[in-house]
Amino acid sequence: MRLGLVTPIVSLNPRFTPPDWELEGGIDDIVAVTQAAESLGFAWVGCPEHVAVPEKAVAERGSRYWDPVATLAYLAAETTTIRLLSHVVVLGYHHPLAVVKRFGTVDLVSGGRFVLGVGVGTLRAEFSLLGADFERRGELADEAIRTIRAAWGRHTAEVPKPGGGTSRWVVEPSGASTEVPIWVGGLTARSLRRALELGDGWVPFGLAADQLAEMLGRPGVAERVAARSGFEVVLAPEPPLDPVGDPAGAALAVRRYADLGATALALRFRHRSRSHYLEQMAAMPAVLDAADLMLSGPDIHLAQSG
Repeated sequence: MRLGLVTPIVSLNPRFTPPDWELEGGIDDIVAVTQAAESLGFAWVGCPEHVAVPEKAVAERGSRYWDPVATLAYLAAETTTIRLLSHVVVLGYHHPLAVVKRFGTVDLVSGGRFVLGVGVGTLRAEFSLLGADFERRGELADEAIRTIRAAWGRHTAEVPKPGGGTSRWVVEPSGASTEVPIWVGGLTARSLRRALELGDGWVPFGLAADQLAEMLGRPGVAERVAARSGFEVVLAPEPPLDPVGDPAGAALAVRRYADLGATALALRFRHRSRSHYLEQMAAMPAVLDAADLMLSGPDIHLAQSG
């Protein structure tokens, strides 16, 4: 079982009341958490993306979103082995070659440790603000994933022209190698299908355990997941775990999500201070032992897409 973090401070989810240290925290706190995660064998830390949130949507969406390029590049310089996940890049906000250039540079400076988490997006007002196409976002996201794969780590990329055919563009740097793990996020069964068709993993968010069980239990899904060697099913247990205060409850939650089909967990913790957060992380190996699971290191499998 791989463990990663829904990294504190970089975003504030209104469904979970943050303590004062997280509200007031900065890059030094994020680095401390990331370095501790690396030393404990956690596989990745993540950073989400929103450019701007309408003020009237803050109660639902939250207000804080650190830029993933700047944040993950900074963390790359402070670490050596832990993976760096964009969780998630909203594909409709960017040209796919801009994604390749920006995050390919993160991949390069981190020594190939980047994991590209992507999604189609759901915030219509933000699409409008950025001049992005909300109605065709799914179709455009599929095209973007294909273009990103074709261009990643390559000096020259062929890009489809609107009227047909392709044109060749030089993108440098564009990644540390010609492969990057792509995890597809989302809230719907379509996101799972997109992940199986075009990605190397599924990293849903905001879904309850019964919703995840329904999606993963649909006819043929388990077989398709099993057929994709190394395909990651990355689930986020809710409510946040309390491995120090309630290790038995944390073990039950971990076991439940493993039984749903998780190969990895994106974790939140109950916490009241930075030191308490670090204690919670340090208690997770024992929780996995109690759940009859083994902590797996930071290597992330790259499955063959298609």
